[in-house]
Amino acid sequence: MRKTCIKMIHELAQRDERVVFIGSDLSPGLLSEMKEEMPERYFMEGVTEANVIGMAAGMAMDNFVPYVNTIATFITRRCYEQVALDLCLHDLPVRLIGNGGGVVYAPLGPTHLAVEDMAIMRALPNMTVVAVSDAEEMVRLMEASLNWPHPIYIRLGKGGDPVISREEHGFEIGRGIVLKAAARPGAALLISTGVMTARTLAAAESLAGDGHDVEVLHMHTVKPLDAELLLERARHVHCICTVEEHSVIGGLGSAVVDALVDAGRFSLPVMRRLGLPDRFADSYGVQDDLLERFGLQPEQIAETVGELMRLDRVA
Repeated sequence: MRKTCIKMIHELAQRDERVVFIGSDLSPGLLSEMKEEMPERYFMEGVTEANVIGMAAGMAMDNFVPYVNTIATFITRRCYEQVALDLCLHDLPVRLIGNGGGVVYAPLGPTHLAVEDMAIMRALPNMTVVAVSDAEEMVRLMEASLNWPHPIYIRLGKGGDPVISREEHGFEIGRGIVLKAAARPGAALLISTGVMTARTLAAAESLAGDGHDVEVLHMHTVKPLDAELLLERARHVHCICTVEEHSVIGGLGSAVVDALVDAGRFSLPVMRRLGLPDRFADSYGVQDDLLERFGLQPEQIAETVGELMRLDRVA
């Protein structure tokens, strides 16, 4: 996914002279072909995230479309004020690409775990928040990003994720995708984003094998959330379970609850938000180790949904 995203920056730059790349303390060989071909639109600025955001904002004001790339924690937490005031206040078309969203950097501990990135980016006016499921969907996102008029936070996994997206589903920023439809009303609705959608889809297949009719909704765009599609699919379901590699506070689950409550059209179904707990990581390992610890692997998701389906609907 990351390689695809970076490659797409070069391809977009070849087609559109507005596109520039700005990196922060990344591999010296990153996008070397672009650096050689168009050095005037390639910048590697070092460990100066606040400066990088200000630089990107200035270039956007001069009609460039900057794609800024660094580790997710650094492009969100470390320079949050600059993102808020330099980018969002002026509603500038800068694309912030965060490497290693979620617990990708599990071996490095809490300083490198981007577990609240979607929450803090989602809180900023004018910011768009996107987390695609795989490399092929990343291509479609990057194509759509070129002329999007607002700042975008693009959350990346570590790469090598199974391809579950399909071209026939299309891609539009702000529009969710039904990956697995239920055969009848009253089913469970599973809603996920980013690389967790593959695990959620696997959980749904496991549940289907046990005779449970479930639906999977892929919300690649967490903000603006596709509330219209959500309300359409949630109207008749018995339970809803959101799944994300993010804190249970402020991310996809919170966005879904906000949309359902704000609509006020029907009684709420039984709900559960699956995600990371509200605390700093206190252990190390690899990404899958932490996901399993917090109940986010397919068999664990399936077990949770099975329990939800046995609960009574909330009046």
